[in-house]
Amino acid sequence: MGHFSSMFNGLARSFSIKRTKNLKNTCDGREAVEAMAKDAKKNELILRTSGIVNVDGSKNLASVFSKRGEKGVNQDCCIVWEEFGCQEDMLFCGIFDGHGPWGHFVAKNVRESMPSSLLCNWQETLVETSDDPDFDLGSDKKLHRFNIWKHSYLKTCAAVDQELEKHRRIDTFHSGTTALTIVRQGDIIFLANVGDSRAVLGTTCDNGNLVAVQLTIDFKPNLPQEAERIMECRGRVYSLDDEPGVPRVWLPHEESPGLAMSRAFGDYCVKDFGLISVPEVTHRHITNKDQFIVLATDGVWDVISNQEAVQIVSTSPDRAKSGKHLVKSAACAWKRKRKGIAMDDISAIVLFFHSSDQINPLSVSTFK
Repeated sequence: MGHFSSMFNGLARSFSIKRTKNLKNTCDGREAVEAMAKDAKKNELILRTSGIVNVDGSKNLASVFSKRGEKGVNQDCCIVWEEFGCQEDMLFCGIFDGHGPWGHFVAKNVRESMPSSLLCNWQETLVETSDDPDFDLGSDKKLHRFNIWKHSYLKTCAAVDQELEKHRRIDTFHSGTTALTIVRQGDIIFLANVGDSRAVLGTTCDNGNLVAVQLTIDFKPNLPQEAERIMECRGRVYSLDDEPGVPRVWLPHEESPGLAMSRAFGDYCVKDFGLISVPEVTHRHITNKDQFIVLATDGVWDVISNQEAVQIVSTSPDRAKSGKHLVKSAACAWKRKRKGIAMDDISAIVLFFHSSDQINPLSVSTFK
């Protein structure tokens, strides 16, 4: 592993010798990763509730907030894992939006299983690539880094979805979850999106104005490539009369399940009819102009535009509470713009890329 890390200029700092040896075996590799997760939790590097993550010396500050809607239990959940995989330059963020009777259980299950599975697959892919005789040292290192993460994400999402189907205590036939996650590794962010949550970048343009750049696609059923796949699999896409602007996925001969997204984990009742859990994986190089990224569920984007979200975050008097500020603003917007419609669950993660002298060095803290 040592020579491979140097090839990528710090692409992956090796585990301890014991952990690296364990990665030769999938089961041992998973045990090593689970041990890392326990250590990270013990050292207050993992946040699963509303709050902030700002480890002393880190460039990252993550503000997290989730608010229950008016439809019952909150089916949104989030996670931020600083020093992901014992790598000082890596951070993992994920936001999950469950749906269906068991949606909150599905969302939490995916939140718990995805980071460890991804980390294990990433390390295995690193080892496999280092052993590849066709590996080209002179080629684009950033492209190789992206391909490694993309392969790891594709493998992880397939495995997570398969495990969900086998779960004995969670009914995933009529329930599921979206998943929007990112990994920051040094000056690059890797994004993987399954569903209709959205990532928006706040960046400064040449004239000094802060602008919004959408980094992900909302995978709605009416997108041409999504609708084509669903219909080829005999699924149907249409909106209800009382929801003309909300296209949904339906079974061939039944008025169910009516999913408002075209990609999700779980929902096995429509997995044979066009719904998939394959992520769109992209990446972006972070520059000094890029200030922060917002990850939010559709409860935010249904009532707040990309530019409004960036403006709300940038004008928040306290960066540590910017996520809460955005969610509260979205809740107010629901009352103004969607009178008579039950408010959805609303959740957001705001990840700032650069340190600020205004922020005191903290590890993890929570608030309500």
